[in-house]
Amino acid sequence: MQYAVPRRGLPGVASFRRWAAGFAGITLRIVGLKEALSLNRKYRGKAKPTNVLTFETGDVVLCHPVIRREAREQGKSLAAHYAHLVVHGALHLRGYDHMKKADAVRMERAEIRRLRRLGFANPYE
Repeated sequence: MQYAVPRRGLPGVASFRRWAAGFAGITLRIVGLKEALSLNRKYRGKAKPTNVLTFETGDVVLCHPVIRREAREQGKSLAAHYAHLVVHGALHLRGYDHMKKADAVRMERAEIRRLRRLGFANPYE
């Protein structure tokens, strides 16, 4: 776990570890808007911050302000949204993708199964 933002208001370390359990070699980094924007611009050519970025090195970067806003807008708990994005990022490390419709369906099903086992509802409903 790496924090580039204050930990106040974030889920606890134990929660992040539980959500990432079973995904070996993963590093979670929680960042703010500036770092998320910089990384998204550099690695994806996008001029806005994103909620999660996954790197082949095993790093999953989560942008707290974006995740907090999305959770509010989607009527989800912050923990549920973080759990979803940790699982989403970790699945990318296992080769899952969502660029094609069939791949997106496969990835969403894997996310839903994993989140259900963790006690969370389907994030797509």
